[in-house]
Amino acid sequence: MSKVFVAYFSAGGVTKTVAEKLAQEIKADLFEIQPETPYTSADLDWQNAKSRSSVEMNDRSSRPAIRSKVADMGPYDVVFVGFPVWWYREPSIIDTFMEIYDFSGKTVIPFATPGGSPIGSSGKNLEALAPGAKVESGKRFAANTPGSELAAWAAQWL
Repeated sequence: MSKVFVAYFSAGGVTKTVAEKLAQEIKADLFEIQPETPYTSADLDWQNAKSRSSVEMNDRSSRPAIRSKVADMGPYDVVFVGFPVWWYREPSIIDTFMEIYDFSGKTVIPFATPGGSPIGSSGKNLEALAPGAKVESGKRFAANTPGSELAAWAAQWL
């Protein structure tokens, strides 16, 4: 049986809700990707071109620092990575997370929560950041998605 991990970044709580349900349903270890400097409401104002999130997303090389790290990613075979969709892709902090660890030989599955955008190019972006990993295209879920639906979707990799 594969050892499974769910890592997520949540800006408003929706991704956290989905990640917790998913981890509980598939009996996976859970890890919250937290920025070293937490985002404020002003930082998340996507309508302000000078907000922190807008500046980060307009600079593809932006890598916001992460507060804590996973002690040992080695034992995990399957890693689900959750995030809200920002500007039709994963937030830059997810790029930071993907570059910190060696995902070689692992299956990485992105999942996203709506911000009004589809999951976009996130799967391909994560694949570029995780050489040697099998990265799936992923799926977007609403906050009220039942745990049973999350488990049925995840079962194809377990």
